[in-house]
Amino acid sequence: MAANKPALTQKFVVDPTLDFVKTTTRTITRRGVMWLGQTCNIRCHFCYFLDRINSTDHPEHAFMTIEKAKRICSTLVDVYDNNAIDIQGGEPTLFRHINELVEHCRTIGLMPTLITNAIALQDLRRCVALKDAGIRDLLVSVQGLDDTYDSIVGVKGAAVKQRHGLENIITAGIPIRFNSVLSKPILPQLERIAQLAVDVNARVVNFLAFNPFEDQQIAGKRNATNVPRYSEVSPYLNAAMDILGNGNVECNVRYFPLCMVAERHRKSMFNFQQLPYDVHEWDYASWSWTGQQPQRMKWGDCSPVSDLAKETYAPIQYKGAAKPIADVARKLVTKYPGLRGPARKVHMSVSKLLQAKSDHSAELSPKENLYRDNARLRSTQHCRYQYDRACNTCDLRRICDGFHGDYAALFGTDEAKGVQLGKQVDNPKYFIGEQEKVVEKEDFEWAL
Repeated sequence: MAANKPALTQKFVVDPTLDFVKTTTRTITRRGVMWLGQTCNIRCHFCYFLDRINSTDHPEHAFMTIEKAKRICSTLVDVYDNNAIDIQGGEPTLFRHINELVEHCRTIGLMPTLITNAIALQDLRRCVALKDAGIRDLLVSVQGLDDTYDSIVGVKGAAVKQRHGLENIITAGIPIRFNSVLSKPILPQLERIAQLAVDVNARVVNFLAFNPFEDQQIAGKRNATNVPRYSEVSPYLNAAMDILGNGNVECNVRYFPLCMVAERHRKSMFNFQQLPYDVHEWDYASWSWTGQQPQRMKWGDCSPVSDLAKETYAPIQYKGAAKPIADVARKLVTKYPGLRGPARKVHMSVSKLLQAKSDHSAELSPKENLYRDNARLRSTQHCRYQYDRACNTCDLRRICDGFHGDYAALFGTDEAKGVQLGKQVDNPKYFIGEQEKVVEKEDFEWAL
């Protein structure tokens, strides 16, 4: 069983014998992420990689070699200064070299977490082996309970196996966190899941909106029968968050409009602008690299490392007198493909030059403003987030992503409720700065 929850701490020398403390200090995360391959023992209908899991021919399906996995982990440390990592599959406990990889991560100073369904961990020996290899904690995907879980993951008896896995994790003394996707069937069980988290002494619970990332972007996969409206989620979510709060369990909600939860829970809302301040979330800089396909495939070399500052720009649209020049440039690039690289560099430089720095917040450091710029790019350019007319007068608009473009196409945006505080909020830490967040002992030096 994990240690009892310590009290909130601020910046001061903490007891080094504690496994973790809680703090309201917010700093940029140093956690990386990697995908070993899309091989899995369940079939969650909302999985971002479901097609890749089902297709054995997909280049991302097979697990990569241990040598490539180690190279990626070492790059996260040497290039991106990451000190922790979420190791995903598919299902990483099926990777036959997983204990060796966990041990390698510990050796190079990269604290390892597995994102797992815990089904394979119904064998206690696997838990003990992970503990001996140096696993820091396990982020267990609890996507329902009992028959609901079996239905969601497509495997009869999976819920019983996961419960046995949780029992073994506790017996082995490995800390636990929970992930739960806010799919429609799970909503009536949210309070029970929250209570389970309290009962097993989970350190953190993350609730994630059902979003169209990766394979879920395919038209027709998401519809009104399997995606709940935000207003449908809210009462269940608020009740579950109350249980977690009373049980002193940290709770985070990902990708959910700020106006759609009770005011008391806004400190737990982490959208793109807030994610970098969660030390258990992924560093945008290294995520931009490991998210590229060469770093997700068994075969082939890794791609060159990426630079967050260079990747963070929104392409401008050339208008007026500049438009004919841009049209000529496009024709030249089409006729002479060798010009594509240089033309892209020029376009990037012009775009960056014309994007006003006046949009940066004086309350944030240059690094924080860069991460905020990247967050806005992810929401507006990658996910096509939209605002409702009610958002125009909302005092939280500048720190809220609004409604995912795919969600807006299904349901519209009229659930939005303008929040009035008497002032415009421009600091993404405004609410989350009040949340008591878990920081493990390996992170005391830099995260407190």
